Amino acid sequence: MKLNELLKIQRRPKKRVGRGIGSGLGKTAGRGTKGQKARGKMPVGFTGAGLPTFKKLPRRSGQGNRSVTAKARIIKLSQLNIFKKNSVVDVEQLLSLKLINIKESKQRVKVLADGGLTVSLIVKLPVSKKAQTEIEGMGGKVENA
Repeated sequence: MKLNELLKIQRRPKKRVGRGIGSGLGKTAGRGTKGQKARGKMPVGFTGAGLPTFKKLPRRSGQGNRSVTAKARIIKLSQLNIFKKNSVVDVEQLLSLKLINIKESKQRVKVLADGGLTVSLIVKLPVSKKAQTEIEGMGGKVENA
């Protein structure tokens, strides 16, 4: 790689305050006039008008972090056409054919009736009602695991 092949990164120059009246940021250096905010360091919650914002809000005890339920990994019926006739479809089979990854295999996997099914299969996964009727219509079976 040569110097002329490097990506160009634009950096905004650091704002230099207090460098004379002509710069536009001289004298008070953009801090207005007088008062606590014009001088030195400020407390984190300082608002300038009475109470800090976090003290004005109601205390919500016990809310904490809500556990987020992971959504199910969706498998379409048309994706199951790669299986041979009367083969068993479960999480291990989906993993071996790389239809799902290891992370998704630990979560829920659900089969939905999107696309058509052309082979009869034994499905050992949660399926939607419409997908179940399509699988059984092709002569397959659904065994919810």
